Amino acid sequence: MKSGLSPRQALALRRHLEGGLPLTPRPYQALAERIDADEKQVLEQMHAWHEQGLFRRIGLVLNHRALGFTANAMLVLDVPDALIDEVGQRLGRAPGINLCYQRPRRLPQWRYNLFCMVHGRKREQVVAQIQTLLEEHLLSDLPHQLLFTTHAFKQCGGRFAPASTGAPDVG
Repeated sequence: MKSGLSPRQALALRRHLEGGLPLTPRPYQALAERIDADEKQVLEQMHAWHEQGLFRRIGLVLNHRALGFTANAMLVLDVPDALIDEVGQRLGRAPGINLCYQRPRRLPQWRYNLFCMVHGRKREQVVAQIQTLLEEHLLSDLPHQLLFTTHAFKQCGGRFAPASTGAPDVG
């Protein structure tokens, strides 16, 4: 499916989408106005990108700190390689786990290969939640650490559009 946007307009649309949807009743119309297109062209381009597998969904990211979730911790585990897929799938579906992913170990300094993010309002609740989770999934004996966030430097979605070349942006 072709959208009718020029390559320049499509790039400008990607840049605008990376910043999030405009908070307006007609966000796609607002995006269209920014790139000198119409709403139908924007929606067609987004459908084409979806069909190409460029993105799976459009979601909402909440500022959990502003909502009072200030006890945020990353559970890191050293899971045997033969079990990583099964354990990762189980923990990824567990209530309270907001993010779960595998990373390579960096031996000898860093032995952990499974990372699970938990957000909570109180540190004690997060610790208890993790302890219960480890016990329920029979993982308490695995080497693990609970690393609490001390400061947030930046949080944003992915950036995939090439940096501006200095040419004026459409819109």
